Amino acid sequence: MNSVTAAADQPTLGTVEAVVRQQLSTALGGRRGMFEAAIPTIMFTVTFISTKDLRLALIVSGSAAVIALVIRLVQRSSIQFVVNALVGIGIGALFALRAARAGGDANDQALAYFLPGLLYNGAYAVVLALSNLVRWPLIGFMVGSVMGDPTAWHKDRQIVKLCTLLTWVLVAPCLLRVIVQTPIYLAGRSGSMDPDAAVAALGVAKLSMGWPLQLASLALMVWLLARDATPVDEPQREA
Repeated sequence: MNSVTAAADQPTLGTVEAVVRQQLSTALGGRRGMFEAAIPTIMFTVTFISTKDLRLALIVSGSAAVIALVIRLVQRSSIQFVVNALVGIGIGALFALRAARAGGDANDQALAYFLPGLLYNGAYAVVLALSNLVRWPLIGFMVGSVMGDPTAWHKDRQIVKLCTLLTWVLVAPCLLRVIVQTPIYLAGRSGSMDPDAAVAALGVAKLSMGWPLQLASLALMVWLLARDATPVDEPQREA
């Protein structure tokens, strides 16, 4: 029995759409994982905009992530998503510290804190787009992880087509964030925009284009996947 047939034998994974839905839920950690990843960023942005105190903003956001981590440890559940949030805070703090050492004021440091997110979204969009252009969409590997063969899915054109479409849906929010937020960041750094206004605008953009935009893209993916139209045991065809 090959890996594709084996996956089809699982009652809850009878279609490619069902496989991808399950894997997306696992990758994002469900509602709780998304909440844990979003809260530290929200708290940092709101605290800094309201107090202009970078250290306090880092303490508040870091404390929120640590509390979530402790709860996870007590419940003996996965700490992956909390750790991801802590890593993000740590990287942002390092960028802010570098700006401070270079003589930057609080606004310069806050802008520096947002820079890793821009770089991440840009890199993520490029990697996802390239995976589509070379016809190996990254979401396909989610299907492969369930099938037991990381590349067997690529032999089915229907699976490749579906995964390519879903990967473009993931590219869209990352690209949109870069397009909207990069000019704000550059304007704040260059002085062509008031630094206070730039930090506030970037914070609002990050909040409004963070999980709301991500949830919108996921809602579109769910809609696309709701059709349950592509059997995982469909005869394989070379793409």
